[in-house]
Parts: sequence; structure tokens; C-alpha cells
Amino acid sequence: MSLWIKKDHGKFVKQWAAIDLNQLPSAGEKLYRSFYWETTLIPGQTGKAIQRGEMDQPDMARFMRSLRNWMQLAVLVVTIVLGIQFYFFVQQVAGGGQITLSRPAGVAGFLPIGALMGWKHFLATGQWEATHPAAMVILALAGIMSFLFRKSFCSWFCPVGTLSEWLWKTGERLLGRNYQIPTGLDYPLRSLKYGLLLFFVVIIARMATADIAHFLQSPYYRMADVKMLHFFTRMSQTTAVVLAALLLLSIFFRNFWCRYLCPYGALMGVLALCSPMQIRRNQNTCVQCQRCHQVCPAHLQVHQKKRILSPECSGCMDCIMVCPVADTLVMASPGRLVKNLRISWAGLFVVALFLGAVTWAKSSGHWESRLSPREFRMGLMEIDAAATQHPSVNFRPQ
Repeated sequence: MSLWIKKDHGKFVKQWAAIDLNQLPSAGEKLYRSFYWETTLIPGQTGKAIQRGEMDQPDMARFMRSLRNWMQLAVLVVTIVLGIQFYFFVQQVAGGGQITLSRPAGVAGFLPIGALMGWKHFLATGQWEATHPAAMVILALAGIMSFLFRKSFCSWFCPVGTLSEWLWKTGERLLGRNYQIPTGLDYPLRSLKYGLLLFFVVIIARMATADIAHFLQSPYYRMADVKMLHFFTRMSQTTAVVLAALLLLSIFFRNFWCRYLCPYGALMGVLALCSPMQIRRNQNTCVQCQRCHQVCPAHLQVHQKKRILSPECSGCMDCIMVCPVADTLVMASPGRLVKNLRISWAGLFVVALFLGAVTWAKSSGHWESRLSPREFRMGLMEIDAAATQHPSVNFRPQ
């Protein structure tokens, strides 16, 4: 007995998959027989019907699948709250009155270039950067997450990644599909983010330690978070057009910014290549339904690979959750160290890692800026002065 399954969310395409139920493992056959069926015609074979359906996932499975989405939402809400707090803090400081609000250190997470410089300076001198120390903590935390769980910072924590994911899912609901850039153009475009990453890494690598220290103590870097705020509150027409274009493209193409332009994500992808954890596919139990490929935000050919090694894999684990045959797709490490990482374990570990890192940083003095409110007010008064513009960089041998 064979079961014909139509691909691409029920739309007619050239290829079809024939599955012999007699050849399936008992668990796989039981799952397929428990589908809710609908009748469709096989193209070219008028009058012959096929059956296709969706597995009714248990409530617990649905909850586990939504765990990542809840975590994304929580991080996004925290990010927005920190942004609002920072905005009113700057307004209060600029007003010249008493300062009752605190400068939220978490906004330094949007200063990755300074964080990279801070880490190079720390490795060379052992001195922790004092102006935006939280930037170094968040960058290190993102790197550890990506090393352990395949670029999971991008799919579980990054607020920009969350917005990007919501946009393409909205486009999919409105248009019935997402578009994909042809392979011949996709690879060159994907190289852009790695090119941007290489550009910044080379610049920082060529900077002398003294020059990095000068930059980290400069009036510009002291007010870098305010400069970032002004990027939105003083938005130019060109900036508005570029952002609007990125938003529009993100509706039509999955994770357009993350896939082609984000150097932060490129760095996480490089670190993920060193990760012992990989999505692994059991070829003996795979029924070639291709749900894993359809749901993958990076368009990876999961159904054809024994293991996923691509730096584009974000560790979202959506492919695992939609697979109809238990333990056919797993997040695992080589050998017997981790045979099957459940999404609940990954979620709990990521939350514990984040809370633990922030708690340690705050208690050890590696989180809050040492810039006093008075120094911040003086810097804000000169925010548009020449001394607060981006300093020039000298490339001297170490």
C-alpha cells in the first residue's frame, strides 16, 4: 500500500513522494495512519485520489513548540522597556533637573563593535571595559549560546531576529507563501554579512591596544548609546527609506536582514560551526514528508542531509517539532554525550545561562557603566560637538 503526499503546503508542484506504508517502521506507520485525511487528485491521473493530512499534535507538544516563541516575546518586551527607559532617562538628563531614572545597561547589547574592541583590550591588558561593560557580557553570552546550540541566540533571543521572523510569517499568512531568491543570487548575497564581519574583524585586529583604549575612553564611545538612540529619534529620510525597504523585503523573504546583511549573525554562525551540537536525521525512519525543509527559516535541505553543518542553521528546532516520526530529527552531539536534546531542556538551559550571566555581571561590577550621571550630562550637552563625533582610527603595528 502506498501513500502519495503532495508537497509545498498542498500546492501542485512537479515532484511527488511515494511512501510504502509496509516499509515504514511501526511507529511511523502508526503516525501516518492516525492522520486526518483529505482527498486530492494526483496530477496526470484523473480520478485517482490521494490522502493527506495533518497530525493532531498533543497539547504538550504544542506547548513545547511555542516555548521558543514565548521566550522571543519576553526578550522583545524587555528590550522595548529598556529602550523606553533609556529614552526618558536621556530626556530627564537633558532637562537639567534632578536625575531619578537609571541608565539601563542592557541597551549596550546594540554596541557589538565596541564589545569586540572591549574583548580585545581585555585579552591584551586584563582590564574590563568600564563605559559599556554590559556590551561585552551580552556578546559573550550570545557566542556561548551559539556555540552550544547552533546559533540559537539569533532564533531564541535576538529581538531583531524576532521581528524579522514575525514579518516573514505575516507575509506567509497574507500571501500564502514566501519567496526565495534564486540560488545563483542567494549565495553572493549571503556572503555580504560575512564580508561585513570580516571588515570589522580586520579593522579591530589591526588596531593597536593603545588605540583601542583611546577609542573606548573617547567622548564618542561614552555617548555611543545616545548616538544609537538618535539614529531613530533623528532619523533622516535616507534612513527611513532603507528601513522601510528592509521591512518590506522581510515580508516577502524569510529573515532577509538576518540572512544577507547581519554581521552579528554572521559571527554567531562562525561560532556555531565549532559547535558539537547538530541537527541529525535518521535516514532509516525518515518518511520524506519534507515538512522539515518547508518550515526551515534558512531553506536548508534538512530532509536530504544526515546532519546539518551549515552556519545558517539557527538552532530554532522547528524542524524537529514538525517531524511526524519520533526521534527521526534530533539535536545531538557526536558520540553519546548528548543523544537527543529536547527543546524544553534547551529552553531551560538558555534561560538559566542568561539569568546566571546577568546576575554574575551585576554582582561583580561587570554590568553597570562607571560613567557618573554628572559625566553623562556633560557628554550629552556636547553630543553634537566635534569632540563627540566618531574618532579616526590609526592602524599601527602591535
